[in-house]
Formats: sequence, structure tokens, C-alpha cells
Amino acid sequence: MGFARTCSVALVGVEGVVVEVQADLEPGVAAFTLVGLPDKSLTESRDRVRAAVVNSGAEWPQKKLTVGLSPASVPKSGSGFDLAVAASVLGAAERIDPRELADIVMIGELGLDGRVRPVRGILPAVLAAAEAGYEQVVVPECAAAEASLVPGVSVLGVRSLRQLIAVLADEPVPEEEQDPQGRPDPLLAGLRMPGTGAATGMRSIGAAQHDHGHEHGHDLADVVGQESARTAVEVAAAGRHHLFLEGPPGAGKTMLAERLPAVLPRLCRAESLEVTAVHSVAGLLPPGKPMIDTAPYCAPHHSATMQSLVGGGPGIARPGAVSLAHRGVLFLDETPEFSSHALDALRQPLEAGHVVIARSAGVVRFPARFLMVLAANPCPCGRFSQTDETCECSPSAIRRYQARLSGPLLDRVDLRVEVDRVTRSQLAGDGPRGDCTATVADRVRAARERSAARLAGTPWRSNSEVPGRELRSRWRAAPGALEEAERSLERGVLTARGLDRVLRVAWTVADLVGHDRPDARDVALALQLRTGVPRGVPMALGALT
Repeated sequence: MGFARTCSVALVGVEGVVVEVQADLEPGVAAFTLVGLPDKSLTESRDRVRAAVVNSGAEWPQKKLTVGLSPASVPKSGSGFDLAVAASVLGAAERIDPRELADIVMIGELGLDGRVRPVRGILPAVLAAAEAGYEQVVVPECAAAEASLVPGVSVLGVRSLRQLIAVLADEPVPEEEQDPQGRPDPLLAGLRMPGTGAATGMRSIGAAQHDHGHEHGHDLADVVGQESARTAVEVAAAGRHHLFLEGPPGAGKTMLAERLPAVLPRLCRAESLEVTAVHSVAGLLPPGKPMIDTAPYCAPHHSATMQSLVGGGPGIARPGAVSLAHRGVLFLDETPEFSSHALDALRQPLEAGHVVIARSAGVVRFPARFLMVLAANPCPCGRFSQTDETCECSPSAIRRYQARLSGPLLDRVDLRVEVDRVTRSQLAGDGPRGDCTATVADRVRAARERSAARLAGTPWRSNSEVPGRELRSRWRAAPGALEEAERSLERGVLTARGLDRVLRVAWTVADLVGHDRPDARDVALALQLRTGVPRGVPMALGALT
């Protein structure tokens, strides 16, 4: 009787469980049985593995073969177990020394010719293996760079099963033929799976496209006028505050949102691993760049369903837009056109910073700490304002349109700004131009450093995360600075949550202008950004220094 075992990883969301793959050979009629709660794609691995082993020059054992995936209670899906199943079978057949396999984690799909193809979720799988104490991992060659992001793990990238057999048997490693130059590597298709995780109508712009955004035509200096909105974008970036832009079509709402990721600071290594893990599971990693180190940007279409926004789908849930925008920007253009159920589903991730999705196949938890930008027209035709008399919408139609954004959702938005129509003189360039992306990004970075120094030793990393009780007791504003905000609370203009958010925004304004703590003008600007009601303070941050 032959027996061998090796390991692989089963992914549940972005969390992994190390699975022991055991192979047992017994005398009897030749058969191949796979047990351990496999799904349909994993059950089909029996035929893939048999063909791959034979086409790799190894002999398939003509005995009763049983492959078990332990623990059997964990649901297992996908083709990433193929490599481990083949190695355990060859170990049981003594083609490979079983002792060489016991402490190795193998992840990869096998083609019928023995080539090793990449699968989604390589990074979170290797992270799970490292946390479980494994130090050796075998992955497809084209995914080795992604697996090498995990420290303390020795990564072996193989292009075929023949190469793996040669390495484990201490034989000369055969050279694999490379594809002709000028053609894409077909093995890379496993790293990007269109339509998986990013639902229909959603576009997820990789962070690499927003790196040095001004070089790609995404410079804040291109936005004409809009001093209030530009200030709101800077405050949103400095404190990770959610933003609501309301104004007529063509005023620049989408331009401002698209330029926000380039203003955000670079992700630290821990944040980069979180973002890369989510995009790896979704099959959306940019080719040639295994690690995402700048803020992602996700802008789903207004026809997106609730599952595509928060995650879900049949079987094991997939990450949605809120998770693809983790540590980055989620832009909802034409927000009133989204379904009310989809918008209200955003309330919980906005507060908690993660999404928990319960399905019959299991409970999945995805990270979802994003900066949300809402954009809306003032009415269905988009021309309603105090200065424009061309709007033809009835008052009831305007009320219905604006009521599509629920009060509880808007109460979670820190900044609300009206974007004015651009005038002819502004388009002609007669007035002063705004600061470029690089200048604003430097101010945002300096403000983040001030807040990080203040929050050192606490579980919070930005002003938007600090609880209100801490702002009222531990970090107090200047004496008398909150009088106007407290009067707004008494009149019902602000809720208790709204007052806490005004305090957070005031601290961000103070960080941007270099104040040790918010004064009355900082709080007044925060109130103006929160409610949209003029408070007699200039919108330019430079006027507050």
C-alpha cells in the first residue's frame, strides 16, 4: 500500500484554510475516487490530473486510488488543487519521495499537457500558508512574483509538472518551450478573469493607471473653477471623508472624482497586501504588476445590482465594488439612478469597514474600508438651481428625484458640496488656475503625517475613524470653537452623528492648515462643507492659515 500527503489552500473569501491532500493506493480494480467536499470544478480534476501525469512522462498507477481533502468539512472549490493532487498521487506511486512532499504547499491548475496554470487568489493563499507555519510553496511560474510578496516563504515557480517532478526527485530540470514572441502568454489568462468578482457594468481601474495621474491627463489643474469642490476633494483625501457632489451636468463632478485617487498617499505595505489580496481573488490584478501600491478606483455603472456592489453571487461569494475599492475610492456617478436597496446596503460597510456575506455555502468576510464619492444632478433634467430658470421639472418630480438618496445614507457622508456651472470667463482661462495634483498631494501627505503622529498608539489611522467620544474628551477643540455646531444640533440641523462628523472634518482642516487643534474658523468651514450652508468663511484653505 502506498500513501503520500502534501498541502494546498482552500479560499473562503480572502481568507485561506490549509488543506491536506492525501493519496492512498490499494490493490484492486483501477479507480480514482476524490473525497472531501469538492465542488464540480474540483471533481473534474481527476481527468485533468490523470492526463497531465501521463503526458508528463510518468506512469499512472493501475490500482485503486483514493484522494482525500482534509478537513472534509471545509468547502473546496476551484482548480487550484490540481498540482497538489498530482504530487500526492506520484508520491503514493513512489515516483517522488513522499517525505519531500509533506511540508510543501502547492497551488496551481494543470493543463492536459502538464503545464501549470495560475489561479485566482495566489497571494491570500500563500499568506494563509505562511500563517499556518509552512515555509515552502510551489506555484505557477507566472504567479511566482505575486507569491514572493509574502515574507518568510520560499517560493518555487514551475511551468510544468515535468519540472516539479524533476526538482522533487533531484533530477535535471527540463527546459520548457517558450511561446513565440509577440503573442501573449496563454498561461496568464488565469490571472485575469473578466466578469468574476467585478459584476456586469462595473469597471475597476487598476491603481497603476492612477499612479502619476497627471501624466495621463488626470491633473487637478485641469478642473476649471470649482474652488469649493476642490477644497472638499483635498479635505476628503486628507481625512478619508466621504464626499457628495451635487451640480448640473458638465460641471466637473466626474473629473474631480477621477483625480481623487492620485491625491491620496501611497499605500503602506500592509495596506498593499490587503488590496492586492482582494484583487487577486477577484481576478483583476494588473498584468506585470503583482502588487498594488496606490489607491484603487472603482466606478460601477448605476445599473449595478446589490450583489455587485457589496459582494455575493451563487456559491461562494465574490468581492463586490466596495471591496475592490478597499483603501481607495468608490465613485457612484448618477447616484439617484442606483436602486434604493443597493444604496442602503452601503450603510453597514461605511460604518464597519468590512462586509459579511452569509450564504448556504458559508459566511464570507471581505474588507471594505473605502472613500465614497457620490455625484448627482439637482433634478432629473439637471438644470435646477437658484440662478438657472430653464428647468422644466415639476416640484414633485424634483422631490422624488432627491428623495432617492435616503437620509441615513447621506448622514454618513461628511462633505456635501454644490458644484456650480462653469462660466465662459473661467473656460477662457481669465482667472487663476488651481493647484496641480502634485501640490495638493504634498499637502495631503503632510496632513496625514500630522494626524498619524497624533493618533500614534491608537487603533485609528485617519481622522474619519476616530470615535466622537474621543474627540470630545481626549482631543478637544479650542475653547468656544463648537458653539455654532452645538446650536445647529439644538435646532435639529445636525444629528449627533453629524456633530461627530463635523468634529472629524474640523480636525482634518486643522491638519491641512497647520493648526494644533481646530478653532472656530476650522469648525465653521467643516460645518459649511457638511451642510452646504454658507458660514461666512472662505472656502480656500490658504485663507485659514
